[in-house]
Amino acid sequence: MARPKASASHAAPARKAHVRPGDIRGASRLAVDATLGLTRLVASMHHNIARMPGPLGQFSQELPRGITGLVYRSIQGCTRLVGHGIDALIGQLLPLVDAEPTESSATREAVLAALNGVLGDHLAASGNPLAIEMRLRRNGRPLPLERNDLVAALPGATGRILLLAHGLCMNDLQWRRGGYDHGAALAAAGGYTPLYLHYNSGQHVSTNGRALSELLEDLIKSWPVPIEKLVIVGHSMGGLVARSACRHAEKSGQAWLAHLRQMVFLGTPHLGAPLERGGNWIDVILGISPYTAALARLGKIRSAGITDLRHGSILDEDWEHGDRFARGRAPRLIPLPAGVQCHAIGVTLAKAPAHFAEPLLGDGLVPVKSALGEGSAKRGRLDFPESRRWIGYGMNHMDLLDDAQVAERLQHWLC
Repeated sequence: MARPKASASHAAPARKAHVRPGDIRGASRLAVDATLGLTRLVASMHHNIARMPGPLGQFSQELPRGITGLVYRSIQGCTRLVGHGIDALIGQLLPLVDAEPTESSATREAVLAALNGVLGDHLAASGNPLAIEMRLRRNGRPLPLERNDLVAALPGATGRILLLAHGLCMNDLQWRRGGYDHGAALAAAGGYTPLYLHYNSGQHVSTNGRALSELLEDLIKSWPVPIEKLVIVGHSMGGLVARSACRHAEKSGQAWLAHLRQMVFLGTPHLGAPLERGGNWIDVILGISPYTAALARLGKIRSAGITDLRHGSILDEDWEHGDRFARGRAPRLIPLPAGVQCHAIGVTLAKAPAHFAEPLLGDGLVPVKSALGEGSAKRGRLDFPESRRWIGYGMNHMDLLDDAQVAERLQHWLC
């Protein structure tokens, strides 16, 4: 089936930037952090090799002592000193640079989104300017949440709110793919006002879920017209963040959940993603020998958001009381929110049903069973009625954003 026709969009501002002044400061801080981390890793390997343990002996967390230790400590001290000097110098220069443009380029947004997906928890914890702050956006611009500002920003707002939540390492602008955007198409077909979530996908899903719940609470209070319904469409991790937000709203009694009528999950890894489980096994294997255990730290650079994808975790309890890199039993599935019509779409690279590779391939990232919430007896399963499930064939994970069959299914369910 042919790709859906592109919907009309607002003209983009002429001035866009690939690099903003604050990006330089953020990149310099990240470079210093990377140098310090690499120095610690090399020092740890040096110490363990010098100890000459057996191949399966005990890994030591200690760093070298004596002259060798002094050298490593000197490198770290100089790195910190230089880093502080660079940061201070850039801080003095920033006020002299031209004001930042109102809109960044799509290239900059994509790079920042990918960086936040991989290192977003570290960026947020260290106060790095490259960390993405959760916001609702339209056409790449933050949406104000004061009523008068919303009236000005959304003069044609309707009572049908459509929230689109992107996936890992992505951003709100990437809902437009090949000239097509599910949000714009549903606005034209169903009278929705589309809003796009922009968030740091490297933070824990539950952290983002809590922030989204609070954001929606503010939005509902300020919406300029009576609300008919709220609908959420989540792609990949975006669906987990939406489910986490619903759980938080249930526990805290937030009002926005009463307006939520439907949710659609596009390739959401409700049961987790095999690639992250594979990465976890690499950590285990590297950690077996004291000669390679230090290298396991490289694998542990990956963000909290990525490790949440191992089992599709959406709650604080899934990670706050232990090592998020440690192997553990998958938690039971949290039920879908009561009173909300929930729909799931899973796609596979297999060309037809019952193809021998269908269970293995999935969409390249998420298996179909995970996308449909078909868990085991121990984990439970998500209650998607047959009429609210759909499987597409010959598609990959990104095709969910612009495939004509997916677009048709969305309009059938939501319009």
